[in-house]
Amino acid sequence: MLRAIDENLWVAEQPFRYFGLGIGTRMTVVRLASDELGIISPIQVSEALVGELNALGKVSHIIAPNLYHYKFAAEFKATYPGATFWATAGLGAKRPELPIDRAICHRQGFANAPALSPWPGLECLFFDGFKTLAPSGPDPLEEWVFFHSASRTLILTDTAFCFDESSPWLTQLVTKIGGGYKQLGPSLLERVATTEKAKVRDSAEQVLAWDFERVIVAHGRVVDRNGKAEFKRGYGKFLGCSL
Repeated sequence: MLRAIDENLWVAEQPFRYFGLGIGTRMTVVRLASDELGIISPIQVSEALVGELNALGKVSHIIAPNLYHYKFAAEFKATYPGATFWATAGLGAKRPELPIDRAICHRQGFANAPALSPWPGLECLFFDGFKTLAPSGPDPLEEWVFFHSASRTLILTDTAFCFDESSPWLTQLVTKIGGGYKQLGPSLLERVATTEKAKVRDSAEQVLAWDFERVIVAHGRVVDRNGKAEFKRGYGKFLGCSL
């Protein structure tokens, strides 16, 4: 089930449907500089998956990176009770029953400060700017993105998608029309609903300050080459400017 992407970096995938579309979902596993394992956007626990993870090392961090990718985090926490369950700050209010140990809160100065990251070798950034209806409204995504410097890999969840011919035909059709087919960029939902493009641009520029080649997304294909150029092109098209 686990697939090696690079040294100390793996992914695992499972089927997932959203509004009737087969988009799949992907979990990322990082062996941190501390030799512990960090799980980003966990998928469903299985005996086979647990066996593979245990063979790699100690699962110490379980990360729900936004307000949507938490479905299997509690199950992972029950399987690894000694691990710290991290979640984006607003998830506790959205789902108070979740056994969250630590909130990742950009309002406390955590964002944009890799030295403060609790995950050695894994930098993080709050991707600000996604708003719905009104600029004063809540962030519907509240997503953190990650950079694994050792493998030059950017790890995203829902800030960008990239589908191709391996996706179901209906998913291909919808993304050809709405965006995200054979190009890395935000979904139609983000593009239509976002009102704070200046903040999105600032976040995108901070992501581009990282030296990445590969991009792992939760939905669609892994972009193995030229990931930085593809991210820059996709967000530049969305924002209507060069980055």
